[in-house]
Amino acid sequence: MTKPRVVIVGAGFAGYHAARKLSRLARGRAEIVLLNPTDYFLYLPLLPEVAAGVLEPRRISVPLSTLDGVRVVIGEADGMDLRNRWVSYRQAEGESGRLAYDRLVLAVGSVNKLLPIPGITRYAHGFRGIPEALFLHDHIVRQVERAAAATDPAEQQARATFVVVGAGYTGTEVAAHGQLFTDDLAAKHPGLTVRPRWVLLDVAERVLPELDKRMSQTAHRVLTGRGVDVRMGISVAEATGNGVRLTNGDFLPTCSLVWCVGVRPDPFVEDLGLRTEKGRLVVDEYLNVPGFPDVFACGDAAAVPDLTKPGAVTPMTAQHAQRQGKLAARNVAASFGQGQRRRYEHRDLGFVVDLGGRDAAANPLKVPMAGLLAKIVTRGYHLLMIPANRARVSADWALDAALSRQSVRLGLVPAADVPLENTAPELPARR
Repeated sequence: MTKPRVVIVGAGFAGYHAARKLSRLARGRAEIVLLNPTDYFLYLPLLPEVAAGVLEPRRISVPLSTLDGVRVVIGEADGMDLRNRWVSYRQAEGESGRLAYDRLVLAVGSVNKLLPIPGITRYAHGFRGIPEALFLHDHIVRQVERAAAATDPAEQQARATFVVVGAGYTGTEVAAHGQLFTDDLAAKHPGLTVRPRWVLLDVAERVLPELDKRMSQTAHRVLTGRGVDVRMGISVAEATGNGVRLTNGDFLPTCSLVWCVGVRPDPFVEDLGLRTEKGRLVVDEYLNVPGFPDVFACGDAAAVPDLTKPGAVTPMTAQHAQRQGKLAARNVAASFGQGQRRRYEHRDLGFVVDLGGRDAAANPLKVPMAGLLAKIVTRGYHLLMIPANRARVSADWALDAALSRQSVRLGLVPAADVPLENTAPELPARR
């Protein structure tokens, strides 16, 4: 008898864990194919530490080849026929292909969220993938080097000013780690007469607006105590080659604009002709796409009903994506008669935010923590959640605590390869 084929599109938190769980449940009784643009799963929460030189990029990149019983196809989905059950894709070298399926799991994730602000796509850079993190690391080192060599005080200040837009998870951690990184770099450049300055902007009333207020207060206290210029209720009105004009009329001379406003569902799902909610594919509580019992969707690109809040959908977080991926695997297996399908029900386990150094904010099981204890909990959580490379990550953390960071600028990712409008931030832009 021919094995049923399950095609999983995307290897983010949802897709990776769907493939991993299904391979254990199927035990060889189904063919599992994972389609993804890269050959690794990226553990996004530790990406700011790559930009700050704490972790090497391969530490948070888990090879898909470690998924037993899963055939990995490297390519980007570019079309789909739900009636005839196939997915088309293209590869980096230009080849294209099709994958027929018996069951389909859509886990295409999200991309940078853009706003209609003049100059943003030209002068800002996002922060969603390894290429962007490597670029930002080199860019920071370069700006500090050029600031130290500048003879014009205005140029020195502009090059030593780094503006981050968005005070959610990513923006807060980028600014927190960035200030420590540039302070370390400045100590190696005696010609730099000003302290590098990080500015964090957001239209929200507080840092980490989606989290508990106590975590927000902890993050705000750490950031301001470290010297980060936190400006809430303010954003960018225009970006130029010389700096950014803010919504309150101020102008900040800068050569560095990091866009961390948030994410939006991958636009791929909007082209399927199915019902969407704010760009996310509508599914039921079993993660099934209505009208297509053989199609499941999970993660950022799926509008999964939040059964704890009638009428609402679950937010776009790694915790939800991972849990939904595992449930999708269970329900796919159930569709073949193995087990019973389940509804997506969740319990909030709390959140962690790494603020660099010895600082963090956490609330595991609703217990608020700050300082060293929160740091221990935060790093323990990440070691527990990352599927591999735990020893390597721990070693990098230990070396960072004991040694000065290397301020090497390799120049592997030029600015042109990481434009903000890139719809696939995990890959350098095609030229």
